[in-house]
Amino acid sequence: MPPRFVADGMLGRLAKWLRALGFDVVYRPFADDRELVAWAREGEAILLTRDTGLAKTPGVQIIFITDDHLEKQLRQVVSEAPLDLRQAAPLTRCTVCNEALAAATREEVRDQVPPYVYLTQERYARCPGCGRIYWEGTHVGRMRARLAELLAEATVGNEEGPDLV
Repeated sequence: MPPRFVADGMLGRLAKWLRALGFDVVYRPFADDRELVAWAREGEAILLTRDTGLAKTPGVQIIFITDDHLEKQLRQVVSEAPLDLRQAAPLTRCTVCNEALAAATREEVRDQVPPYVYLTQERYARCPGCGRIYWEGTHVGRMRARLAELLAEATVGNEEGPDLV
């Protein structure tokens, strides 16, 4: 089973990209330290933090993120979790609220997407949490390219670097 994560308020970009890879990441930017620790304990999740005080909390698995750069943060999580990127399921979670996406038909989303999108796209997904609609437009191509770059950075030195995106 892939690891689950709780990210503190300083790691929004990392949380978004871990979600884009398909990993379960609780991210509430205004949560206090007690809430973060409780969520990590209850969910048997790894707490990701840049807060030196929070990093010293006993009784919970913590990765203290040492760098500001996303590529280095992702590499650290892959290394320390350890995170098996073969377990990743790219673009299957809402990057905003973390829910697993559900397939939706064209007719179900007709009034919720721009007319051009409705005319040109066949496949859609809906977030059951926040209601956002996803489709494979040009932004998905850019996201897949960015995920491939991040994965390549994160798997440097790993001879079995996955081709996930």
